[in-house]
Amino acid sequence: MAFVYLDHNATTPLHPAAREAMLPWLGEQHGNPSSIHRFGQAARNAVEEAREKVAALLGARPPEVVFTASGTEANNEVLFDAARRAPGRGHLVISSFEHPSIREAAARLEKDGVFEVTRVSPGTDGVVAAEAVLAALRPDTRLVCLMLANNEIGTVQPVAAVAAVCRERGIPVLCDAVQAMGKIPVSVEALGVDFLTLGAHKFHGPLGAAALWVRKGVEISPLLVGGSQERRRRASTENVPALAGFGAAAAAALAELPARTAHLAALRDAFETELPRRVPGALLHCTGSPRLPNTAHAAFTGVEGEALLIRLDIAGFAVSTGSACSSGTVEPSKTLLAIGLSREEALSSLRVSFGMTNRPEEVEAFLAALAREVEAIRRLAPAGALSGGA
Repeated sequence: MAFVYLDHNATTPLHPAAREAMLPWLGEQHGNPSSIHRFGQAARNAVEEAREKVAALLGARPPEVVFTASGTEANNEVLFDAARRAPGRGHLVISSFEHPSIREAAARLEKDGVFEVTRVSPGTDGVVAAEAVLAALRPDTRLVCLMLANNEIGTVQPVAAVAAVCRERGIPVLCDAVQAMGKIPVSVEALGVDFLTLGAHKFHGPLGAAALWVRKGVEISPLLVGGSQERRRRASTENVPALAGFGAAAAAALAELPARTAHLAALRDAFETELPRRVPGALLHCTGSPRLPNTAHAAFTGVEGEALLIRLDIAGFAVSTGSACSSGTVEPSKTLLAIGLSREEALSSLRVSFGMTNRPEEVEAFLAALAREVEAIRRLAPAGALSGGA
């Protein structure tokens, strides 16, 4: 069997439709979308067609979509804009397991004395209670940040319930929906938020293309200044090939969503049903919570997660020990600590994220390899080896 990729929450392979849309712009087609000649206008048309397709995926209006280079940039733009608009020291509410692009931006603003930050922790079920977020609101709260689906454990958060109350109080809400797009339905109107971010490479689009949705009537100043691109909300010449692929991936996601959800859930459920039987001591996380259909997360007693990942990679299987942005560190995942796992449990955990290219026979092969490698590590590791981990 060829190498099996089970890390689709980190990034996904390019959809054939996205590749086809990009190829002309990597060859004979070229032009700056800001130019008025025919080459520039062809590029402008490609960008605007992509904007329409991304807006359709969100149930939004095309002018509300601002193209960026990454979800990180889009999240940063909202937080730093809120800081610029806050008269004096303000207040910010975030969940404690937001993506680092929100978590670290909030920490910087806190350090600089711009915002006081309240971090609301999820429960052991991996869900941040809406009541806990709302209880943290204050008269000087300038922004609330709550992701739609956690990138590590896949749990879906009560964004709409939080946004409904925040809207009544005039508090804007930023929803990082990067991990949810293309896996579950996402409607900006149903969510009721003011800002939403998404990235193409999480649903079979290219790397380097993302978007910030800004509700009509909500003002935002650009993080990047210079030219007048993106209706003066993000200066920089648009990446036409990547945006063409982004639009095609968005259109494919909208058309294929029911089939994708069913396929991914079947793979995940087959894996989670068999795992406890095949690997004694495996502990699945948050299985009773609303989750993405493709994401499974488990701890393996007596096993160091990084060692297991390396052995699985050698055996031909790609998985993750946490979010892609945390790869290479031996520190336990902040998300796993936030849901109450011990350091040892967090360090013994793996994330398995299935994708549309995976097949049932790959799940079976992975289970066999996982059982074999876990047993091998347990034979080699001295008792209690994890308790003194780095």
